[in-house]
Amino acid sequence: MSKLLEGQKALITGSSSGIGKGVALAFAKAGADVVINYAGSKERAEGVADEASKFGGKVLVIKGDVSKEEDVQAMFKLMIKEFGTIDILVNNAGLQKDSPFTEMSLDDWNKVIGINLY
Repeated sequence: MSKLLEGQKALITGSSSGIGKGVALAFAKAGADVVINYAGSKERAEGVADEASKFGGKVLVIKGDVSKEEDVQAMFKLMIKEFGTIDILVNNAGLQKDSPFTEMSLDDWNKVIGINLY
């Protein structure tokens, strides 16, 4: 793969696993500097960062819950401080609770809506 994204700075939310991990690794392979965002497992996020750094670009791991405005603002500020800009944003973070919404607790409902829509 050529370095089509060389010099670009990418933030991928929810990139410690699944689709987000795949996107982060593909962007790193294409030459972008990437931010690995996670809300849960720091170890998984650091594992993705280790894989991404093998492609030669700069990689930054940032914890942040995308349903919390203060976390999102802090994430953007840290990325801009470290990378100078944000060229690419992939809003990948998402959550699924496998139960009928009539059986979900209000806390679970608010968490799903907060992450998936806000």
